[in-house]
Amino acid sequence: MSPWVSASADLENRLVTPADAGFPAALRDVRPAVKTLWFRGDLPRPDEPAVAIVGARAARLPACGLAAELAAVAARAGFAVVSGGALGIDGAAHAGALDAGGRTFAVLGCGVDVVYPDRHAALFQRIARDGGLLSDFPPGTEAHRRHFPSRNRLVAGLARAVLVVEAWQRSGALITARLARQLDRPLYAVPGSAGTDALLAGGKAQAVRDGADWLAVLTGQPRPILTPPAELAALVAAVRGGAAASQVARHLAVPLPVALALLSEAELAGWILRGPGGVYTSTEVTLAS
Repeated sequence: MSPWVSASADLENRLVTPADAGFPAALRDVRPAVKTLWFRGDLPRPDEPAVAIVGARAARLPACGLAAELAAVAARAGFAVVSGGALGIDGAAHAGALDAGGRTFAVLGCGVDVVYPDRHAALFQRIARDGGLLSDFPPGTEAHRRHFPSRNRLVAGLARAVLVVEAWQRSGALITARLARQLDRPLYAVPGSAGTDALLAGGKAQAVRDGADWLAVLTGQPRPILTPPAELAALVAAVRGGAAASQVARHLAVPLPVALALLSEAELAGWILRGPGGVYTSTEVTLAS
């Protein structure tokens, strides 16, 4: 972890409490209550809508690219982007919002005068000038894994909606997702990873597949009708109401190994989800909701 090296006035450590007019109203419902909020740069404006885009630190490159794209879509639609400042999806979301000319806020699991991870030093400088660095930990506090659930409650609290781009079974992003549901924030997830697929299969989140779909969510427009490629259309239709691999094989009149290969391809592409008991369902059901 590296300390900040800057004499710039806009990078000083500042503090607000719930008694101050500038304290973000969205955080007043968060529990445990936020008693102090340190920040560098700016705070979200009262009239500034925000969405959270979060996900795994050890994210795949395509998922990071999608996170940046979805953050840019949100920024161009007038939303600030909130995330946790971490490697992987978080960093990609912050950078995507900034590159699109938007504002972004990083909620940290350390003091706002501490750079963690080290490689985000330049990114944090950009965030502090076109958004802000926020923390309920005092300056000088080093990052620790026990701090991240506290950070995640602020991420969920600041956002009007939360989008999980990629998450694994023990991903911290799933904590943010749970907190979002507790705060009645709409929850969205991109199909294609164990954590996001579990959210979708459990009916806890709605699916977002690409930028056009995300823009429709943000603007309240009808969701685009998405259709699978021709070679997977019959399979996706076969699992729309839920089906096991053996049922799919019979429906398609193909050997079971062929059906399993097609199911794997469709699952990797995000068209279907594998739920408990090996029952597959179509994400089209979620997208239409």
